[in-house]
Amino acid sequence: MNSKINHFMHQNFLTNATFIDLTHMLDGKVPTWSGGCGFHPEIKMDYEQGLRVMTYKMHAGVGTHMDAPSHFFRDGMQIGDIPLEQLITPLYHIDMSKEAGPDFLLTAEQILIFEKRVGTIAKGSALVLSTGWSKRWHDGSAYRNPDANGRMHFPGFLGEAADLLVERGVAGIGIDTLSPDGTNDGFPVHNKILGTGRYILENLTQLEKVPAQGAFLIALPPRIREGAEAVVRAVAVIQKKILTVCLLFFSQAVM
Repeated sequence: MNSKINHFMHQNFLTNATFIDLTHMLDGKVPTWSGGCGFHPEIKMDYEQGLRVMTYKMHAGVGTHMDAPSHFFRDGMQIGDIPLEQLITPLYHIDMSKEAGPDFLLTAEQILIFEKRVGTIAKGSALVLSTGWSKRWHDGSAYRNPDANGRMHFPGFLGEAADLLVERGVAGIGIDTLSPDGTNDGFPVHNKILGTGRYILENLTQLEKVPAQGAFLIALPPRIREGAEAVVRAVAVIQKKILTVCLLFFSQAVM
């Protein structure tokens, strides 16, 4: 039976899935919180010497990355200790790209409206917010969008929205901007999400290809001891013909 299930999983799960890369490519021009270059690749040895060897110097929170609870809290969970069950999880997607301006902040009411359409957000899932901001990625100034006083303006979540998501028991949240706090004073969203043992994904991309529900998130950071942030390869997995696949699985499993 195991060989049949393995064959089924390969033939039906993998070949009937669409994989969406939610990760920006890293290079020396990526936008960063400070505005400086956060990623420095260097060739230490090249092909003329037999092979290419490189070093990468970068900020921990550069490009598409994950904040662990320890990013804000001394005794919070480290990036390398986040359980796989929280990193591979059902995914919900709220698309506010038509409504979101530079000072947009997602409200709790907007999440409740979303739930009326798709159902209550399941415990242990991840929720991502798309604002259309990733289209600015290749223009660092437009992505950071600072005003005359240097304060950045980009979309995010209100603290009340974070409270509701904590109440729902999400594993983590994500957004296609530098921070889910947007133009909030201070970091209420970071404090509420990280302070309750959850993670934050920042600088996501291609969220417009992700359905409101039904996809799965795979977001795997490196296992860095005492790490507070880390780059991550984030992927959305979208199953085709979910009902047919489930029926086939059970029919195979009982044979």
